[in-house]
Amino acid sequence: MILVVDDDKNIRLSLKLILEHNGYEVALAEEPKEAMQIVRNTPAVELVLMDMNFWSSESHESLLSNGRVATKVGEASYTRATDGEEGLALLRQVKVFRPEVPCILMTAWGSIDLAVQGMRAGAFDFITKPWDNGVLLDRIETAIKISHASPAAQPIQSSPIVGTSLSGILATVARVAPTNAPVLITGESGTGKELIAEAIHRQSQRANGPFVKVNLGGISTSLFESEMFGHKKGSFTDAKADRIGASQVKLLRVLQDQTYEVLGDSQTRRTDVRVVCATNADLRAMVEEKTFREDLFYRINIINLHLPPLRDRREDIPPLVNHFLRMACQANGLPSVSVSTEAIGYLQTLPFPGNIRELKNLVERALLMKGTDPPPTPPCEGGEWLLTASDFRSSYSSVPNSSTPLPQQGGVGGGSLSSMERNAIAACIAKHNGNLSLVAKELGISRGALYRKIEKHGL
Repeated sequence: MILVVDDDKNIRLSLKLILEHNGYEVALAEEPKEAMQIVRNTPAVELVLMDMNFWSSESHESLLSNGRVATKVGEASYTRATDGEEGLALLRQVKVFRPEVPCILMTAWGSIDLAVQGMRAGAFDFITKPWDNGVLLDRIETAIKISHASPAAQPIQSSPIVGTSLSGILATVARVAPTNAPVLITGESGTGKELIAEAIHRQSQRANGPFVKVNLGGISTSLFESEMFGHKKGSFTDAKADRIGASQVKLLRVLQDQTYEVLGDSQTRRTDVRVVCATNADLRAMVEEKTFREDLFYRINIINLHLPPLRDRREDIPPLVNHFLRMACQANGLPSVSVSTEAIGYLQTLPFPGNIRELKNLVERALLMKGTDPPPTPPCEGGEWLLTASDFRSSYSSVPNSSTPLPQQGGVGGGSLSSMERNAIAACIAKHNGNLSLVAKELGISRGALYRKIEKHGL
């Protein structure tokens, strides 16, 4: 059952018709007190669709001091709150009595800030008035599916994700993948965010459709709209032919109603996408710093999956090492290789600021360096090669491979850590003749992180 709470009779009846036509049982409430009676006494309620401001019959004299607007019907005076406090209070009450029931807020674009407050208070999502029926039904279906899903009931499909520490995250992936809920994947560079995004796609209802990757950091502000939505011929200098834009979304409005316009064309078009975002930035801090829109943050952050750094999941290092070795041996035509217990112990002591990407680079480097030497004598049991701690130690110390300065060991080297980092990056840039893609790959960091390091050190 869906509970609709709105003081506008036409809106209540309109929603009732739409929802019942799509197979939902509906209960209606005109104001918060009536809504809470239904919530308390009706266990069948599985979602609340609620407005944020309500009319009441308060005395006409109090309306100016309470931030309300007024109307008069016959001899009765009615006031309507505009600050959303009644809606927020109702939301909090629902979450106290029925915390498992998702609440979707209905708001006008002029009160998006109010919707953001509701998201902070525990709302699942918000829609804007006037709503699109298809979008509304999709949001409702998503909310109900996620609230009903059980990790034990959802099989985790096979994926290239290695290790046991992410079992909880993979269980959540299995729960949310069949829905259309936007997902925000957070974590440091190199923790496997893209693999999680791909796992969501593989287990989604869109698995047979394209999985489109867009690096927003690589699109200049001036070309953002053209790259994302395409442009019409002649819409700007050098637009000499029509260009088809990627099927992605543009900021909050597109995420809300899934419509967009091609640059230079006034025709509104509709898109059908499921948005999965990934970032190594602290978006909450950016929201506080006013460098990232809070309403956009809550729109993309319906489901959040945070990937821990490798230093917090060292139990995953042994299976990851074996996985990377198998892949590298196959790719390079090398015989199978084993890793000594001592070597695994050494790897588990390293900081790995570049996370899994850095570990992968180190494993491949150690293997290839071993492959250039004469085969070890005697070989490991079964004829396999054996990588030792010294193999990894020499590969780790010979080439800088982290996104932060390497710790000084035994007082060797001298100089500040910052200067060591600067020198290591400068040497790598010189080695690759300024090819920053190769520099970032060898250092085990993203291009964005490399750009920040270059700017920091004035290189």
